[in-house]
Amino acid sequence: MFRPVRFTGSLLAACLCLLPLARAAQAADQVTFGLDWVAEPEYGGYYQALATGLYKKYGLDVKIVQGGPQVNNAQLLIAGRLTFDITSNAFLALNFAQENIPFVVVAAGFQKDPDALIAHPGRGNDNFAELKGKPIAISTDTRASWWLYLKAKYGYTDDQLRTFSFSLTPFFTNPDDIQEAYVTDEPYLVHQQTGQWPVVMSLADAGFDGYASLVATSDKLVQTNPDLVRRFIEASTEGWYSYLYGDPSPAFAAIKAANPDMTDGLLKFGYEQIKQRGIVDSGDAKTLGIYAMTDARWASFFNQMAAAGLYDKSMNYKAGYTLQFVDHGFGLQSK
Repeated sequence: MFRPVRFTGSLLAACLCLLPLARAAQAADQVTFGLDWVAEPEYGGYYQALATGLYKKYGLDVKIVQGGPQVNNAQLLIAGRLTFDITSNAFLALNFAQENIPFVVVAAGFQKDPDALIAHPGRGNDNFAELKGKPIAISTDTRASWWLYLKAKYGYTDDQLRTFSFSLTPFFTNPDDIQEAYVTDEPYLVHQQTGQWPVVMSLADAGFDGYASLVATSDKLVQTNPDLVRRFIEASTEGWYSYLYGDPSPAFAAIKAANPDMTDGLLKFGYEQIKQRGIVDSGDAKTLGIYAMTDARWASFFNQMAAAGLYDKSMNYKAGYTLQFVDHGFGLQSK
């Protein structure tokens, strides 16, 4: 914080005249931000910050790069082609530490992981325990992350794995199909197509304690330009509070412009699920602010995964994240 300085008379007038010139001369910092999927309501805070000029307010010129099944933004981040990216889950942060990759998570966008499995009602697939031994379609990335948690907790085996085509067509044609989903998307699409809501088994409800939709960047940027990291996180925080507790229509319009396949109904459903389920603003975020992370929560997740044999218990998992830019209560007053 800068301490206020008193100005009087002609000195004040001269300073005010010079302010626009100083701001114009200072070019905005270029930021390229990669999503882990295409534009959807789950990224609403970022599109809100972009659409309402919050990034510009913080001296940032932000370009949002969409992800998708054929895009690996983690590789683009490591290659230096992105300034920040969305790291889908806490496993990836621990993998940074495990593999000595010089990248670090600086904020947790989701307090609750919105990943889920969906199944048809009335087929005896109503909870995770009942899925043991049954075919389940999941993506390659999921096989290396939360599938390992389900295997350890429910006794699943890799024999159950089926190819996930990033499509609901197999679900619509096979009444025994079980596949991965997001609580904010596929349930609505299934209902639109069939008139029935699917069985939704949320990963968070299974006791999975990991953060999701984390913001990651390079160790180098954190060390050499922490002010840029801070401004990006604070501007995005303001975007999330505006999106969740103000008028989300600027974000909706920006999302639809970026992803013409997005419908008004799916936008509304996803937005309501984010709020109702406390995906962004729950738990520690209620008192520490959106993007909250704590050492205790990270320790709980790491110990949970190490006990399941996924990581060496002696690993320095703290190398995968930093609390430097979160937990300051920033933005709480705007709710």
